[in-house]
Amino acid sequence: MTGELFSPLPLRSGQVLKNRIAKAAMEENMAGDGQLPDEQLFTLYRQWAAGGTGLLITGNVMVHAEALTGPAGVVLDEHAPLKPFAEWAEAGKSGGGAIWMQINHPGRQVASGMPGVVWGPSDIGVSLGKHSSRFGRPTAMTAQQIDETVTRYAVTAHRAEKAGFDGVEIHAAHGYLLSQFLSPLVNQRTDHWGGSLENRARMLLDTVRAVRAAVSPSFAVAVKLNSADFQRGGFDAEDARQVIEMLEPLGVDLVELSGGSYESPAMTGRSTDTRTQAREAYFLDLARDLVTTSPVPLMLTGGITRRATADRVLDSGVAVIGMGTALAVTPDLPDRWHGGREADRRLRPVTWSDKALASAASMAQVRHQMRRLARGSSPRPGTHPAIALIAEQRKQRTALRRYRAWLTGPRGAA
Repeated sequence: MTGELFSPLPLRSGQVLKNRIAKAAMEENMAGDGQLPDEQLFTLYRQWAAGGTGLLITGNVMVHAEALTGPAGVVLDEHAPLKPFAEWAEAGKSGGGAIWMQINHPGRQVASGMPGVVWGPSDIGVSLGKHSSRFGRPTAMTAQQIDETVTRYAVTAHRAEKAGFDGVEIHAAHGYLLSQFLSPLVNQRTDHWGGSLENRARMLLDTVRAVRAAVSPSFAVAVKLNSADFQRGGFDAEDARQVIEMLEPLGVDLVELSGGSYESPAMTGRSTDTRTQAREAYFLDLARDLVTTSPVPLMLTGGITRRATADRVLDSGVAVIGMGTALAVTPDLPDRWHGGREADRRLRPVTWSDKALASAASMAQVRHQMRRLARGSSPRPGTHPAIALIAEQRKQRTALRRYRAWLTGPRGAA
């Protein structure tokens, strides 16, 4: 599975990635009218495509119009027009790399002020102490709702292929719906979707089967999976190892390893000094163990900012290195590495003691950089996290009004 950073990687589907560097999914929250991609996202992805990345994975695209991670989320369901998605795919492939669409359902991780539904495997809400009220109280899904949601994933994947995307990544990490089913802390069902790991993995496996059946053999299908939830009694590395083995017979091309959730935001790192190697590649120790048994190529995301760290990750046996924040700050970082240079900027660290607030501010900082890139401006990584967070909250309020009006109004035919 190992290889030099700029060597090609052939996948099971027959697709060949031009190098081992991927832009990992970051939730842009930049949908235009109708919850559709528009020129902002096209510009942003053209910038990343021009920077030398072999694979671009979009921020999560919602499979259910009534269940969004944020009010400016992009929705691709049976009703959405395909033309904007075709333009998005074209922008992502403009540099010669591949573009995959990450597809997702938030489950219980829906803000309390959002319209629509808040679902989960059980009726257990997100626990964030004094911030718990930020999220809606979920209702346990019925068997019919589970089956309909699996179908929604397949519909979105099929339509992504029609629009020109090269693959999809099914999001089963970071505490979203499929991750919730995997978690013994959140999934307290007593039917055949709960209890044993085989039962808790059933919805993910059914989703992968449905997606693979809905797309062509040459279309890539990947899964994003937590290496661990970082919660006592939660989904752990041994669970991840077994789930990866379950995924292999289903035709999965790649498994991306990450970790954490809103309750334990390990994916944001929260480093006080991003220059130290100890705070890079957050999940490498877990990945080293998983790569020795994994029958599927692995991608590792979380805190990679330097070429030396990327090489160290590849040397561990990981097939693809994923970067998010680093590419929001330096979109041409792969080309820099190829030319023997490093990034000359770092995002301002968030050192707040409140983990939930610090995680929200970290994500707001990253979105601030992405919005600047989408306007054709240079990133401004020194922006204070409080300023970024306040600006993000204002944009979310505006987006929420627009989303409410869209959700309750008539929708055009695809």
